[in-house]
Amino acid sequence: MPMTDVAVSEPHYPLSELCVLADLPARTVRYYIQVGLVDRPEGETRAARYGPGHLEQLLQIKKWTAAGVSLERIRALLQGEPPPVPPRHQALGSVSVCSHLGVADGVEVVIDPGRAGLTPEQVRSFVQGVMAAFAAVTAASPADGTAKQEQQ
Repeated sequence: MPMTDVAVSEPHYPLSELCVLADLPARTVRYYIQVGLVDRPEGETRAARYGPGHLEQLLQIKKWTAAGVSLERIRALLQGEPPPVPPRHQALGSVSVCSHLGVADGVEVVIDPGRAGLTPEQVRSFVQGVMAAFAAVTAASPADGTAKQEQQ
């Protein structure tokens, strides 16, 4: 039996239904449309219809705003700027785990691998590099240089 192409129409919602689906107030949805974060609906005023694309945009915006992303950054992301979303600044009272590398008396390096995006292997490599750099610097101390100049 031959298959026929059946046009499946996408669902369309009035503003009130879209707001329930997105769990957002109508005022917020209208604002997002006004500032260009959400596409304009088909039709105008009470005849305006919103489709699945509008719902998807609203849910994405809602997710990003809940994560603390600014509307300016959301606009850039919606226009195709590549994620990831930049990390949020640490809020007062938040907890993070840091490593303190004691290089020498009076020299300490604080490493927050989570904020720096470092794996444990990268942290170990970084520590080895810092220690090697400090050893190289202290091996060629200024006192050695002045003693060599006096001998010449």
